[in-house]
Amino acid sequence: MDAVASKRGKQTARNMFLSTVVTAACAGVIYIFIPHDENADPIRAVDFSVELATVRNTAPYPVAAPEGLPGPWKATSVSYDVAAGKAWHLGFLDPDRRYVAVEQSTAPTRTYVAEVTHKAKDTGTTETIEGREWQVWEGPKYDALVMPEKGHTTVVTGSAPKESLVAMVTALKAEPQAAP
Repeated sequence: MDAVASKRGKQTARNMFLSTVVTAACAGVIYIFIPHDENADPIRAVDFSVELATVRNTAPYPVAAPEGLPGPWKATSVSYDVAAGKAWHLGFLDPDRRYVAVEQSTAPTRTYVAEVTHKAKDTGTTETIEGREWQVWEGPKYDALVMPEKGHTTVVTGSAPKESLVAMVTALKAEPQAAP
């Protein structure tokens, strides 16, 4: 009986070793034959044209989106949430890979801006861009340029410097809402 038990223990260790070798060989083959590019950008650009056209037909306010941004801006996120104050969102990375977002909603201005900017506060100052007065908000995470309008609020916010926020505001084009 001792001889059988002794042999069984060696087979178990040998089988574990062989299993490990086979698993490592399979992983190596998969690594070699599956294409991968370490230099590829992990952030994928999104095309927001379909969502923009749809929202422009349904939103109760003129929906803003940039046209002709200077340099290599990349759209990274898009959404429209009817339940959350008909909130339109477009997220971008500026040429320096800093975050900039266009946010619009019918929600009350103060609460909406504080939410999308992660608690930014109105500085009481304004910035004139393209002939319009934008409120300047600053916060611990995001700064913002805010345009309260009749029935909705437009916010350009993000971690990008003010120059990028201004570039986004300058590029914004708002289409009128669809007829009822």
